Amino acid sequence: MATNKKTVRVAVDAMGGDHAPGEVVAASVEAARQWGIQISLVGDSNAVKSELGKYDIEGLGIISVPSEGSILEGEQPAQMLRQKPRASILVATGLVKAGEVDAVVTMGSTGAAMAAAAVLLGVIEGIDRPALGGPIVGFAPHTAIIDLGANVDCRPAQLLSFAVIGDVFARQFWGIERPRIATLSVGSEAGKGNRLVKEASELIIKSGLNFIGNVEANDLTENKADVAVCDGFVGNIVMKLTEGLAGSAENYLRERLQGKLPSDEVEAIAREMYELGNVGEFYGGGPLLGVNGVSVVGHGRAKVDAIRRAIGMAKQTVEIGLVSNLNEELARAREAVGENL
Repeated sequence: MATNKKTVRVAVDAMGGDHAPGEVVAASVEAARQWGIQISLVGDSNAVKSELGKYDIEGLGIISVPSEGSILEGEQPAQMLRQKPRASILVATGLVKAGEVDAVVTMGSTGAAMAAAAVLLGVIEGIDRPALGGPIVGFAPHTAIIDLGANVDCRPAQLLSFAVIGDVFARQFWGIERPRIATLSVGSEAGKGNRLVKEASELIIKSGLNFIGNVEANDLTENKADVAVCDGFVGNIVMKLTEGLAGSAENYLRERLQGKLPSDEVEAIAREMYELGNVGEFYGGGPLLGVNGVSVVGHGRAKVDAIRRAIGMAKQTVEIGLVSNLNEELARAREAVGENL
């Protein structure tokens, strides 16, 4: 007998991002139409309702939830949580905690989203702080890098938790039965790397994960690992370099090919090069990994298509039960390595 699939409910931070609330509202309307999900648009009531008035939303499960202000990039998240208790990201994340929605999506401050999720939703046992991770190189779209900037100073046990998170991520999102886990280092040989990498490698070996040793940065384009583990300092540098190279290559190709190919072909080739180094924009956003709830963070410059995809990522993350699976796998890893995690 067929069962009805539960309708996913998503709170969207209508005030987050460079193009809020217009692009955020437009993307939410498209997502509601495409996937039949219920959306709570959290933000300034007048601004949100003004944008909603541009669309026919009859029959769509979209409501407006009032908030006061937003936390901007550059503001200290911990301080702002106290000074702006009704900020849009806090109200939206609070809806997840209250069980009124299943997930929250924001294009706003990553630091604010992390702080709100950690404080309101809490972190999974064995996790100090949430992590950011996922594929960033289009030439190897099934290689996830964790962490991408949330934790710039790490202990070996944190890298072990990133490995477990990556293992669950790869199995759930990509259907890889036994993901290959590697540490990102300065050499592929065993024993290469700093103290953090060496000590983390010893823990990952004990965990029972499919650990294949070290990979180097140039291996990230060749699908030599399904999950590459590193601290957020290294991961963020790799991500920003990849994005920068792709943007420069896009401009270079556009200039070099101009007049040699039809303009639409030139634009398609240049855009493809850009997207190969900006995979995050293709997915729209990624879930904060390690929190007891679904919180998806996208890029501040995202527009309609990317925001819509981020909402779709939230829907998928809820439906595959990523959070409960992470809880189970981290408990197993703690048992395998003793008190190190």
